[in-house]
Amino acid sequence: MPSVVVRPLQQADHADWRRLWTAYLAFYNTVLPEEVYASTWQRLFTDGEFEPKGFIAMLEGRAVGLTHYLYHRSCWAKEDNCYLQDLFADPEVRGRGVGAALIKAVQDAAAEKGVTNVYWMTHETNETARKLYDRVARRTGFIEYDLL
Repeated sequence: MPSVVVRPLQQADHADWRRLWTAYLAFYNTVLPEEVYASTWQRLFTDGEFEPKGFIAMLEGRAVGLTHYLYHRSCWAKEDNCYLQDLFADPEVRGRGVGAALIKAVQDAAAEKGVTNVYWMTHETNETARKLYDRVARRTGFIEYDLL
């Protein structure tokens, strides 16, 4: 079975990134305005300690997954935290290691910065992803609240 190759996003990945991120947003029944696509893409390539970063996963030469992540400070430690914000694998390649490879890439990037706390959220109904997450991470029991 071919192995998944994960690498940092490059400017040339724009069309693949857009396709994958659009599919991810559709999974969560979300549509974003064009200016958010543009600003997110720009931020992914903007230098800065707290700007988002991204990886793309390739399988047999085709882009099949992506992740966005960012670092932020915490009052609970001197070191930053790493929030894995978005993670998506094309449905036809799920179960082939794409999600795990993307998570590992973020974990390795964080470790290079001395960051050990990598965390993320998912919707409780995302059963397919939760099977992976239950294998590679511990569930913390925290519940998210948003002020709208």
